[in-house]
Amino acid sequence: MEKRDNWRKQAGDLTAILLGNALYALAVAAFVLPNGLITGGSTGLALVARHLWGVPVEGFVAVFNPAMFLLGLWALGGRFALTTLVSSFWYPVVFGLLQRVPGIAFPTEDKLLAVVFAGGMIGVSIGVVIRAGASTGGMDIPPLVLQRKAGIPVSVSIYAFDFAILLGQMAFARREEVLYGILLVLVYTLVLDKVLLMGSSRTQVKVVSARYEEIRQLILRELDRGCTLMEAETGFCGNRWPMVLTVVSGRELPRLTRIIQELDPDAFLVVSRVTEVRGRGFTLGKVYRQREEE
Repeated sequence: MEKRDNWRKQAGDLTAILLGNALYALAVAAFVLPNGLITGGSTGLALVARHLWGVPVEGFVAVFNPAMFLLGLWALGGRFALTTLVSSFWYPVVFGLLQRVPGIAFPTEDKLLAVVFAGGMIGVSIGVVIRAGASTGGMDIPPLVLQRKAGIPVSVSIYAFDFAILLGQMAFARREEVLYGILLVLVYTLVLDKVLLMGSSRTQVKVVSARYEEIRQLILRELDRGCTLMEAETGFCGNRWPMVLTVVSGRELPRLTRIIQELDPDAFLVVSRVTEVRGRGFTLGKVYRQREEE
């Protein structure tokens, strides 16, 4: 059973990597190139190479990505190579095929619309690949190498590389196009963050109430969620009531607040979003144990 689940996970990750890179290639072929958008990454470098030396974009990508893969293999080891191999070779193949599809360019003359759709598709595609435990290859690899060899944070390297690539495109791009390029990078960065957090963000609720024990029992029975009692003291009256801490999904929040307010209308609630939760009931399966009495 464990081997079967592991095989299914690997098959799912491989499918996500293939679809993510295909979506990335479609965004570039349908929106970025037809509308003359400039961007960072390997695609941005390919646009610079096309302007300076007349190298076709698909040809540059087909050579550059495998070269970056070999760099990652040398610097980061075989495990990294296995997760990046598919992206490094699959993306240029799909991109080359899409370039030959008649009418692949999306029929719009509105560059702002093209930026929004291209940024959204690129952000989703990169997020899907990263969630599958892989890298999209290309310009994602040098920042990882710099982090391993020189201790430079990945985010700093990525921003530096993208900025340098955008500056390189200023030689043949109008100022307006540079602004569109900056907007494109911002859009896919925002979408990427949302995709990476999708399904993992939760809502944290802290409850201060004299009826904390009843609230604890309701959370355990009605919502089938765990909770933690934390030592607390109210600031005005100095009441020493344990504060109830629990984490629920967005759908469970209205029900939780309703049952707490019905039980104790004077209860004090603090609700906040958390980006990730790990442990029993979330990333691990629930285990029901008999409560140990003191």
